[in-house]
Formats: sequence, structure tokens, C-alpha cells
Amino acid sequence: MPYDPSAFPPFAVTVDLVVLTVRRHSLCALAVRRGEPPFQGRWALPGGFVRDDEDLSQAAARELAEETGLCAHDPAAPAQDNGAHLEQLATYGDPKRDPRMRVVSVAHLALAPDLPAPRAGGDASNARWAPVEELLAQGGYGRDGEPVAPLAFDHAQILADGVERARSKIEYSSLATAFCPPEFTVGELRRVYEAVWGVALDPRNFHRKVTGTPGFLVPTGGTTTRQGGRPAQLFRAGGATLLNPPMLRPEV
Repeated sequence: MPYDPSAFPPFAVTVDLVVLTVRRHSLCALAVRRGEPPFQGRWALPGGFVRDDEDLSQAAARELAEETGLCAHDPAAPAQDNGAHLEQLATYGDPKRDPRMRVVSVAHLALAPDLPAPRAGGDASNARWAPVEELLAQGGYGRDGEPVAPLAFDHAQILADGVERARSKIEYSSLATAFCPPEFTVGELRRVYEAVWGVALDPRNFHRKVTGTPGFLVPTGGTTTRQGGRPAQLFRAGGATLLNPPMLRPEV
């Protein structure tokens, strides 16, 4: 029997991005306000439909560049290059997740150092960095006192999954350095862990752990006074991808 494509219902594929950064010591995610139906006027994660000539990673990298101006990190490039970390997160295919038609979303997680104000593109009317706890409030109130409506589609679940992925991976991998500039201090790295995990860490214990973990950090030989006080030693990410021993997340 010849193949009949009309025998199968059509569906679309999108990529949605959980773009995380640390701003003012808070873990923030990129959110865009939808300028078109469905969910017009609601905040959502950035993303879009996969084009005919793209694979999933290409579509995610394109959306990342359009929304942030960042290029995805090339795995073959040095660890300290300026590209954003980008990885596939999960696939979301609830038949009713999009009222327009059957849409399957392949979500991606992107991590980058403190980024400038985003620009809205595509069908978005506005874009901003927002603390993740505000975006996940779902009916609560933001820091400015304004009511916070739930994120559009199933983006609250996607965001929650992305945040948990980041929190988990910085325990056993060097992924936390993706939030840092090419050269950083131990104090700046500690504030990344504190922002992502949402807990305060003992500075001395943290310094001992990260500098004693093989391949995690490499001294650059330089110092900085950008944090005030005495000059602090600068480091860059080492060659290790997995941490041994791991950085265990404190129980809260």
C-alpha cells in the first residue's frame, strides 16, 4: 500500500528556550510578552516554529541569537569562549498545550553571564529579564507589586524543569562557570551557586571546595578589585566537565 500523508493529522514542531542568567544576585529568566493570539498580552518563554530547512539545534540557536544576540557555545571551542551554553531540555507534547493545533515543543536550556536588556522579536511585544520565582508565582505578585498571570501555554512547567536541570547539573558538573565571564573570582562563582540554588553558602568552605576540585578552576595569574576591598584572584574554567567530588546542594 502506498504511503498516504493525508492519513495522518498534521502537527507543528517548535523550540522554546529557558534562558537563564544571574542579575543582581538573582537567578533570572528571559520572558517575552506575546503580541498575538493565543495568550496575547501574557508572558511566555521565547521560542518559535522550526523551519523546514532546520534541525532542532539550529532552530534553538537561531532563536537564542534573535532574542539575546548570543551565539551558542561551540563544543570544539575553548571552554572560556563567550558563547552561551545551550542544551536540549525535554519534549512537551500534550495534545491540548496549544489551542491553535497540535504542537510539539522541544525545549532547550541556555545559560549565559549577566546579559543586557533583551530585545523583543517575532510575535513578541516586549521582553525582559525576570526573577524565576516571580515567573513561577502563577497568580501571585511580582517585586513591583503588580499581579503576575501564569505563563502562557505550559511554559511554567518548562521553566520549572529548566531551573531544576540547572540546579542539579551545577552539583556534579562545571556548568556554573557558564554564568560567569571568561575570568571571574571565587566570590563571583559562589554568588552564582547561591542564586541558582537559592541558599547562602559559607565563603571559606566554598573557596576550599572549588579550588580543591581537580580541573574545576584554573588561576589566570591576574587579580581584580571590581568587588571592592583587597584584590581578588582571577580564575577561568578548567578542563573538567564532571566534578569529583561533586558540589552537594544544601538541603533547605
